[in-house]
Amino acid sequence: MKIRSLLHNRSLPALFGAAAILALAAPATSAWAQAKTLKISHQFPGGTIDQGDFRDRLVRLFAQEVEKRTNGSLKFEIYPGSSLMKTNSQYSAMRKGALDMCLLPLAYAGGEIPELNMTLMPGLVTSYEQGAAWKSAPVGKELAKLMEDKGVMIVTWIWQAGGMASRGAPVTDPASAKDLKIRGGSREVDLALKAAGAAVISLPSNEIYAAMQTGAMDAALTSSTSLVSFRLEEVSKSLTTGRGKAYWFMFEPLLMSKQIFDGLTKDQQAAIRSVGDDMEKFATEQAKADDQAVADVYAKKGAKVVDLDDATVEKWRALSRDSSWKDFAARNESCAHLIKLAQDVK
Repeated sequence: MKIRSLLHNRSLPALFGAAAILALAAPATSAWAQAKTLKISHQFPGGTIDQGDFRDRLVRLFAQEVEKRTNGSLKFEIYPGSSLMKTNSQYSAMRKGALDMCLLPLAYAGGEIPELNMTLMPGLVTSYEQGAAWKSAPVGKELAKLMEDKGVMIVTWIWQAGGMASRGAPVTDPASAKDLKIRGGSREVDLALKAAGAAVISLPSNEIYAAMQTGAMDAALTSSTSLVSFRLEEVSKSLTTGRGKAYWFMFEPLLMSKQIFDGLTKDQQAAIRSVGDDMEKFATEQAKADDQAVADVYAKKGAKVVDLDDATVEKWRALSRDSSWKDFAARNESCAHLIKLAQDVK
């Protein structure tokens, strides 16, 4: 029986038969057939794939390579500078599937999920190698599972060292922070600063410049990259770098909504994961390069540039252990378990 005559037949069996024949006659569907455009948001200054803040460049390189590997079935729109939505709204939006992807300091979501405050815990991570080891260690696996269970997955693991820009004298050991108004970057860093006698100010890194410019804030801890990208050398007289030795390491991954990821084909998912892994070497190299570049930028501007030594890092670590670490472990059993696992990573 010909397909045309079946389609003119009003009986349901005949119509179903025609549909089956049409399905068999149709060409095979490729793994990339479900074309999508995904939105990636972040708070950092925009640039190009070759110039600018390395976090914006990483996002652009990621998008370019995934599009290539999926034969164009996945495309991306990138929104730097919090141009798509407010900085602190991004994580919640990903959990709901209202935002596809984001590169975000994970501790910003600590108010929503307390365990995430551990990812900007002073003195807990003191080297890039130690941070990178989290991914395959029990602490990293449990952190990733916790996040996926709550709707967000880690695509690229990115750690960054940080330093402190100051409107006055350099802030080095805890004693030098006393009575200053300082931005720490997370609840846990703020607790350590309070223990040192400082007053804390909480705001995203893209709002630091204005606060320091007006005198509302004396100093700010943030990543080496942000210290340059947000031009904080213009409002600073000194810099304590994160090169060599640091007690401030931030986990700032490329993230994706689990709901959106689950809606992709298996091949698209594989491309996302593979390219995400590939970006990690680039991230570490660029973060380390920025640790040196920030010192050069501030010195050229006339700022006093100082580095930390082991003894000073240990002072902050001891102070943090008795304040931030203790407070975090007391939040709930999950927090206590995770910080114990983190301390096992050497």
